[in-house]
Amino acid sequence: MAAVPPPGAVRPGGRTARVREAVLLAAGDTLVEKGFAGLDLADIARLAEVGKTTVYRRWGTPGALAADLLKDMAETSLPRARNGDVRADLRDNARLVVKTLTDPRQGRLFKALIAASLCDGEAARALQRFYAVRIEEWAGCVTDAVARGELPPGTDPRRVIAAVSAPLYYALLNTGEALDEAAADRAAAAALAAARAGAL
Repeated sequence: MAAVPPPGAVRPGGRTARVREAVLLAAGDTLVEKGFAGLDLADIARLAEVGKTTVYRRWGTPGALAADLLKDMAETSLPRARNGDVRADLRDNARLVVKTLTDPRQGRLFKALIAASLCDGEAARALQRFYAVRIEEWAGCVTDAVARGELPPGTDPRRVIAAVSAPLYYALLNTGEALDEAAADRAAAAALAAARAGAL
């Protein structure tokens, strides 16, 4: 999943890139602490130490800011595993999801962004794009597995990857069940079994 750069991290680029980085970091901090309802552009400008006019001109709405944060998270997410074995690849995917969702900052950030997507159309579209990017990245594990003969021809790579993470997000948002490596491994094994049976 995605990793927001830690405070003090500097990416290559000019002033525009530095402003965006500072604003997105401030937005992430605010979402973690206050949720989407607390995402005020004037406050973000103050926290990021950039001009309020710049923030309003570039982002305009809290939804647009949340959308840009999700875009950044998708762009900076870790690449997929390449173990040469679909079981190990799906397990690594599931464990990365769990690691992200249980991280003290990232877990709260994702909850806030999911909440934002339920009340803001722009944030909803951005969250859908975020997951599309991440699923596309990891779908290669399944495509490779089909080519190696580990999974049946016609297996839908995106459905398999979605099936890995779906029970983990369900636990996070609905049941409150423990999210740990055991839960990750069960989710991966269930998705793999379904794929091998031709259900995906």
